[in-house]
Amino acid sequence: MERQADPVAEEAPGCRVRWREDSDLDACVELLADVHERDGYPENWPERPGDWLAQPSLFAAWVAELDGKVVGHVGLCEGGAGDRAPVLWSRRAGVPVEKAAVISRLFVSPAARGHGVGALLMERATGEARRRGRHPVLDVLASDTSAVALYGRLGWTLLATVDHRWSPTETETVTLHCYAAPVAAGSARQAVSGP
Repeated sequence: MERQADPVAEEAPGCRVRWREDSDLDACVELLADVHERDGYPENWPERPGDWLAQPSLFAAWVAELDGKVVGHVGLCEGGAGDRAPVLWSRRAGVPVEKAAVISRLFVSPAARGHGVGALLMERATGEARRRGRHPVLDVLASDTSAVALYGRLGWTLLATVDHRWSPTETETVTLHCYAAPVAAGSARQAVSGP
């Protein structure tokens, strides 16, 4: 992962966002297991959760800490073959799909919610995408109402709601909302209109 110096960490009371280190993966997997047990995210528990978090297309990842304990995670990656949001955004914006970056693997400890941790992680990933000259996009299960509410509060644009299969061999579909980040100041070329 290419990374520049960590800017001054954004902070909410007692919260700090920093680059994820390899040494954070065990804590992130433990946290992910707590989130999965409570919220069902990820919908399908990965066989190797550490590898799932360290996906090959990853540009960067961050953790949030409260009182020195990892309480949140987010990644930023290249869009993959199954990612719908980059394609939808690309078509709307009239630019190559390679100009998108996917915000992924966002989760926050149930005990740490209400501190603005998710918003801070989103801010960091969005800023890094823009620093790389890319527009942030994401998809989320329509049933994840907390995440949907967060993206709405942050001003993200709903591109579409789509049925999706996690793999070509899956028979069941899930409903995903695909979002694009608000246009940054001075980025009128990347504007997308609502659905």
